[in-house]
Amino acid sequence: MEQVPAKKEGRLTLVLGLATLIAAFGSSFQYGYNVAAINSPAQFMKTFYNKTYYERNNGYMDEFALTLLWSVSVSMFPFGGFVGSLMVGPLVNNFGRKGTLLFNNIFSIVPAVLMGCSKVAGSFEMIILSRLLVGICAGLSSNVVPMYLGELAPKNLRGGLGVVPQLFITIGILVAQIFGLRSLLASEEGWPILLGVTGVPAALQLLLLPFFPESPRYLLIQKKDEVAAQTALKRLRGWDDVGPEMEEIRQEDEAERAVGFVSVLKLFRTRSLRWQVISVIVLMGGQQLSGVNAIYYYADQIYLSAGVKENDVQYVTVGTGAVNVLMTVCAVFVVELLGRRFLLLLGFSVCFTACCVLTAALALQDTISWMPYVSIACIIAYVVGHALGPSPVPAVLITETFLQSSRPAAFMVGGSVHWLSNFTVGLIFPFVQVGLGAYSFVIFGVICLLTTIYTFLVVPETKAKTFIEINQIFTKMNKVSEVHPEKEELEEFPPSTRGQ
Repeated sequence: MEQVPAKKEGRLTLVLGLATLIAAFGSSFQYGYNVAAINSPAQFMKTFYNKTYYERNNGYMDEFALTLLWSVSVSMFPFGGFVGSLMVGPLVNNFGRKGTLLFNNIFSIVPAVLMGCSKVAGSFEMIILSRLLVGICAGLSSNVVPMYLGELAPKNLRGGLGVVPQLFITIGILVAQIFGLRSLLASEEGWPILLGVTGVPAALQLLLLPFFPESPRYLLIQKKDEVAAQTALKRLRGWDDVGPEMEEIRQEDEAERAVGFVSVLKLFRTRSLRWQVISVIVLMGGQQLSGVNAIYYYADQIYLSAGVKENDVQYVTVGTGAVNVLMTVCAVFVVELLGRRFLLLLGFSVCFTACCVLTAALALQDTISWMPYVSIACIIAYVVGHALGPSPVPAVLITETFLQSSRPAAFMVGGSVHWLSNFTVGLIFPFVQVGLGAYSFVIFGVICLLTTIYTFLVVPETKAKTFIEINQIFTKMNKVSEVHPEKEELEEFPPSTRGQ
């Protein structure tokens, strides 16, 4: 006697779990690792730059040239990320989600070899080129991994699995901080290895990911391959009765047929997508411009001024990294309970408060003896707040608020905003810091506050809803009558442009 429940709750099957881990470890982990890996060996690498220059030109670089070369080496990474984001659309539509992740490993293995050999070859150009390539890798993976996992996951696990890439980014940062301890790899001999390790996860992903299914949504909607989509779904869900879910994907497909392929330009023009696009831009901009990178950048100085010994700062930094990982683990479990909107509001308001208190604490640092400890508490509070909402949630929301045909374009927009903001903060912050000192965090506080207000007024809760239901919430917000509002728009787009 077998009773078939009307709609089964999706569960975390072995295939789904492993696919999540391999995609996140092979791609997202490297993004985190490369963000942080270059911080600890900075002095040794600058010395190498100068020595290389000396061997070629019989003279050392001046301070400005060295700083410029160094900041180019650092900011080539977010610039590559921007380039990678622009490649997302064409790649995921042609190669599929899984195919793109596999192809993406080129941009990790090649630079890993280059960075590993740069010292032997006596070439800092190799490092700068590698930072660009590894940036492209991060730009692709920061967009494709959430897209892939969001399309693999059943709706009740989508938020949790969507946060996993962010979890692996923080683990990557932590691992880089640990390997970057002076006793391990941040040394004259060790830094090429520290930078080259990034190729290991990529190699593992190349070996293992081919055994896992492609996104069933991609197979059915883009490839029109019912059998493959059904097989993939059965493997992912661990049961044979995937009819209801196939039906849901088909409905999405129907809704999409009216639209055709959505390019970035069309994404901005389409009235029914207006608030989704604005939300993506605000949340991604808010995530990066809220000063999360600056806090890490500034942390060492704050720890020093709080009386942490110079050699122990690196351990405190690792501690902060560990807090970041722990809080992201919490977010994985909490995002389905409390919802996306709540976590964003909570996270951004905590960051806002931390920025305000930090500004006060830095201003009063020399007058009140216990103020530096308040600064440390603020940094930790900020890291906790950011790890709960602003860091993990925006990518989950992009996957959820767009349907299949507009999703790649939405990730391209979100990704570009993310990386350009990252690039801007990295390039401008050192100058702002010189100009404003402690008050530079006022700017970040204001951005956190504005993002909180926007989220409160605009962003709906998307927890445990199907993509179609989420789409209908926005349809009301965009004041468009029905699910196929693009029909009137299709006049401008003759059929020939649909398949670009």
